[in-house]
Order: sequence, then C-alpha cells, then structure tokens
Amino acid sequence: MNIFIILPCYNEENSLQHLLLKITAFQAKFNKSVHVVAVNDGSDDKTDEVLKDWSVRFPMTIITHKINRGLGETIRDGMEAAAELASKEDIIVRMDADNTHEPAYIPLMISKINDGYDVAIASRFQKGGGMEGVGLYRTLVSLGANAFMKLLFPIKGVWDYSCGFRAYKAALIKEAIGIYGDQFIGLKGLGFTCTLEKIVKLRLLGALMGEVPFILRYDQKVDKSKMISSITTVGYLMLAILNIYP
Repeated sequence: MNIFIILPCYNEENSLQHLLLKITAFQAKFNKSVHVVAVNDGSDDKTDEVLKDWSVRFPMTIITHKINRGLGETIRDGMEAAAELASKEDIIVRMDADNTHEPAYIPLMISKINDGYDVAIASRFQKGGGMEGVGLYRTLVSLGANAFMKLLFPIKGVWDYSCGFRAYKAALIKEAIGIYGDQFIGLKGLGFTCTLEKIVKLRLLGALMGEVPFILRYDQKVDKSKMISSITTVGYLMLAILNIYP
C-alpha cells in the first residue's frame, strides 16, 4: 500500500518547509511509501522554488497553474494526477499546505479505512478534536456552516463537512473520476465548495464514511486565509439548489 498526499498550494512558501519536514518524519516513522502531489495554483511567491527544491529529495509530482484558478480546479487536478499514479489498493490523502493539518493523524485515518471505511475524515467535532488559534467568531461560523450542511446533506457518520483533511481509498477516487469525469468537482470557482461537493458525490456512489478526532492547528498558520466566505456560501447554496443529493 502506497500513500499519495495531495497538497493544494497558493503562496505557501513560509509553510511548506515546515509541513514537508513533518511529512518526511511521518514517512520514516510509519514506514510506508509516500508520494506528494503538489499543485501550485499560480503562486506569486517562492512556493515553486520550495517545491522544486524538495522534489529532488522526496518523491513528488508538481503540477503548475500559470494563473490562480481557485481551489476547485486545483483539487480536481491533484485528484486526477493521484488517481493515475495510484493502484486501487493505495490511499489518497488530501491536506492543506498551510501547516494547519498535522501528518501525524494520517495513520489514524488509514486505520479507519482498514476498518472498512472508504473515506476517513479528520474531524474537529469528534471527541478529542477541536481547533487551536481560532477566534470565537470563526468558531461560531464553522459550527453554523457544518450544522447547515448536515441539515441539507445528511451523511451518516459525518459531522465535519468543511475540513479538507481526508483519506480516500484510491479505488473510490478512480471510480468517481471514471463516472463523473471533469464534473467530479463541477462547481469550480466557488471557494471551498469543492470540499463539500466531493463527499456528497462520493456518497451517491455508496461510499462509507467515518471520522477520526483531529485538532486544527490554526495557530501554526503563517499566511492569511485564502477562504472567501461569501463565495463559498454561494457554492453551498448552489449545491442545495441543484439537489444532487437524493
């Protein structure tokens, strides 16, 4: 079993060094083959230089967007590349590149998949989970947004709909891309909507999902957030209007 880690990168030169060091330490401790699929989404800082430097000492595929296309297209390209590289028995992990997601949680997520789940979600809302460095306003927004999504798209076993730190069976992602094609992530340009859209569509394929407790380390974030709440909210509403959930 190999592990493919998708990193969507936009102006993350200050965070990538820390995260890639942690991924290296995780690989050494877990003793599994790890390959990073980094998608540089039109960064105008030194993100490209950092990735190229690391690619000569760590298994890595780099995809470069000449202009910033947004998270939806970035995740789509990362998922397609990982699915091509992976065998059906492998695991694809998607995590943020801003050092707020700790690779140390990956073994727990893999264990969840080994228990029979198709998707393992790192959840802030499971016992033992939480958020560090997040203010009251943002905490309330997260709680409200996830309650809203749970109401509109009730998926058994899922409480954290907006955290992108997840592990997937590669066979499931291959199947989804084979069925949905370019529309696996159809609502592009709508902020973080793709994070919700993926699990909604995977649930339509009968995917079994579970969660593991996870602490979001927002206190380790160096650069400002890339999320535009108004655009993401519009995306959530469009998912509801399209009624893609049965």
